[in-house]
Amino acid sequence: MQFLSFVVQYVTSSPTMNQPFSENKQIGIVITFSELVNTAFEGEKNALCWHRNLKGDFKEIVEKLQLKENITEVSAKELLALQLSEQGTIAREIILTDLQLLADFGASPSLNLLKCYERDDAFDFISTDVYSYHVDRSPIATDTFLCTYHGAASDIIPNEQAVQKILIPEIREKLNELHNDPTEEFEDFLKENYFDLHYQAQPNTTPINLGVGHLWRLAVDHPKQQVPPCIHRAPIENEGEYRLLLIC
Repeated sequence: MQFLSFVVQYVTSSPTMNQPFSENKQIGIVITFSELVNTAFEGEKNALCWHRNLKGDFKEIVEKLQLKENITEVSAKELLALQLSEQGTIAREIILTDLQLLADFGASPSLNLLKCYERDDAFDFISTDVYSYHVDRSPIATDTFLCTYHGAASDIIPNEQAVQKILIPEIREKLNELHNDPTEEFEDFLKENYFDLHYQAQPNTTPINLGVGHLWRLAVDHPKQQVPPCIHRAPIENEGEYRLLLIC
């Protein structure tokens, strides 16, 4: 009962008609965690959003955490050790609650304090880092969950507004030149090096920003998937600002 009271008090969901994503056919809006994990993807819908207005001071948590690497995983123990104001404490409880909800569901959530991701600059004609539009792949049925508590938030785009980079003739030609192993099929080469996961947005495509505080579930490419996987990318970080991100 105390847990439910906390969720109601500090995590509020707006009526569907007021959601900025409510008219987007790619996105489904839910108002509870149970709906988020139990609603099926269907048709063009490959992203589900638990749209939330979170109380609390997440910036205070970011300022009091220590960045040890460009991506620093933060444990629950480290969160609990922080000396926080009342608003900072509320923010911490929201994060701990989200972590517990996902863990109880069977996921393996991670809380990251993030300065930046590693860049892939191996080739000048294709990138396979997370700043490139991409889909996630898994050998088993699973989903990607993410929530940005502070800092820049990720983008998604509709599948029909993107083209797989390996299908772009000039990129495919250069990848063919890289593939110099006669014992390996070209398509296997593309998959093993993750080239096939990356996409290029079509001209005039407007990305959909996932915003801060909302908990998202994105469709992943796996053998039992019934919908196209969700195409997304990490944002360019705001200068001088770290991101606080839950992901699994």
